[in-house]
Amino acid sequence: MTFNDRTTPLSLLATRRSAKARDLVAPGPDEAELRQMLEIATRTPDHGKLAPWRFVVVPQDARDALAAALVEAYRAEKPGAGRMELDTMDQFSRYAPTLVVVLASPKLASKIPLWEQELSVGAATMNLEHAAHAMGYAACWLTGWAAFSDAVRDLFGAASERIAGFVFIGTPSRELEERPRPDLDRVVSTWTGAV
Repeated sequence: MTFNDRTTPLSLLATRRSAKARDLVAPGPDEAELRQMLEIATRTPDHGKLAPWRFVVVPQDARDALAAALVEAYRAEKPGAGRMELDTMDQFSRYAPTLVVVLASPKLASKIPLWEQELSVGAATMNLEHAAHAMGYAACWLTGWAAFSDAVRDLFGAASERIAGFVFIGTPSRELEERPRPDLDRVVSTWTGAV
């Protein structure tokens, strides 16, 4: 199957793959398309109807501010950081035409276990990636240092939240390569009832 083979729901699922964020170029989704992607992202398993996730869109005109904030946070946490590391932080915020920060926003007072809420966050993020692919774009879900920094998290949310990832969306500048997938016989088994 080629990247553009989206003729059936199964071929759509079978052809989705991550792009490299730095290889995503314009055009990205317009406001209406992004809203539709985010609506699809929220159609995810969510025990208790808690919506334990939030999405923060970082528009292009805010990317310089984000870059400066990332560099400042990185410098504060790693005072010995070299120019290359700081340049990497600066460039990170500028990848792709569209950037959505996905936050895990658990409802701690709920009887629904935290683990189930966190699984829902991952499912919502995956739905966002599937929606981007279905609409003819590619996406890249990144974490790295920025996702685990409290200072970066504070740019987008509260202390009770965590960054699940930065989802970059745009048009691939080159054909996406298929990556090796696990051998199903290694990751799928049948339980026989024997203890």
